[in-house]
Amino acid sequence: MNLLEVNNLVVEFPHRRGTLRALDDISFAIAPGEILGVVGESGAGKSLTGASIIGLLEPPGRVASGQILLHGERIDNLPYEEMRKIRGRKIGAIFQDPLTSLNPLYSVGRQLIETITTHLPVNHMEARQRAIQLLRDTGIPAAEQRIDHYPHQFSGGMRQRVVIALALAAEPQLIVADEPTTALDVSIQAQIITLLKTICKDRGAAVMLITHDMGVIAETCDRVAVMYAGRIAEVGPVHEVINHPAHPYTAGLMACIPDMSVDRERLHQIDGAMPRLNAIPTGCAYNPRCDRVFDRCHRDRPDLLGAGATRAACWLHAQEAVVTPEVKA
Repeated sequence: MNLLEVNNLVVEFPHRRGTLRALDDISFAIAPGEILGVVGESGAGKSLTGASIIGLLEPPGRVASGQILLHGERIDNLPYEEMRKIRGRKIGAIFQDPLTSLNPLYSVGRQLIETITTHLPVNHMEARQRAIQLLRDTGIPAAEQRIDHYPHQFSGGMRQRVVIALALAAEPQLIVADEPTTALDVSIQAQIITLLKTICKDRGAAVMLITHDMGVIAETCDRVAVMYAGRIAEVGPVHEVINHPAHPYTAGLMACIPDMSVDRERLHQIDGAMPRLNAIPTGCAYNPRCDRVFDRCHRDRPDLLGAGATRAACWLHAQEAVVTPEVKA
């Protein structure tokens, strides 16, 4: 049984000229112990998907339709207080900037202990011992002393470890990690990636890892969902999506990664930019930037179609498609 299921999720924002659809029919699932990577350019809808799952959509955004199920129970329609109990206890969150997750006026120990005692039936001393062990588990040296330090007394990498400890404090079944390594240098990134993988293996927790870095995806994830303009463009096992991309957008993302074995003067780039929410083209949203576009791409918006070991929202994989690509000047 899947731990998390997102079915046909639609998120909308009221606008003076109508309603803007920020997420359009998003569906995916995560099994216990699995790491699902969600990747795409800025504005693709990655963070919005994570915020919808943990119940932290910024007003006036709202879930217009669809369902979010945790262990088969719907959570997207719960009252605020009910969702607050689930957030932390069953779903942990790791955000990009640890300083936004930590209160600068409280020691990290106080913040950990408050989280533990809120969600678990333990006394203060037991919570403190658990907090020290969490700091140890996340790789913070001298945890017995550092538990009484304040966030400003930690480096960026150590603060992110504290945030991970906070996310794990109540033994959640699902962790939503939104760009957890972006603000860190490369060596610390590798340590945080290893830590996330260990958490998944040892605790059986599922992780939804939101990032724009395909290198992090390749190192960390079991499966990957590529997002574009509020929809999933491709989803499948990470090694298949990376080595045999089925959607032209995924292929473009992969081509942008420098190949150290090839001597070239210019790096590949995807021409154009992500469309604004009020200017998403008809048909496939990627068609203005696609070098394999043909007539149907301008008319009809594709759903996810079977494409070998993955699924891609691209008419190139429709069995009846007779493809005559346009020649772009």
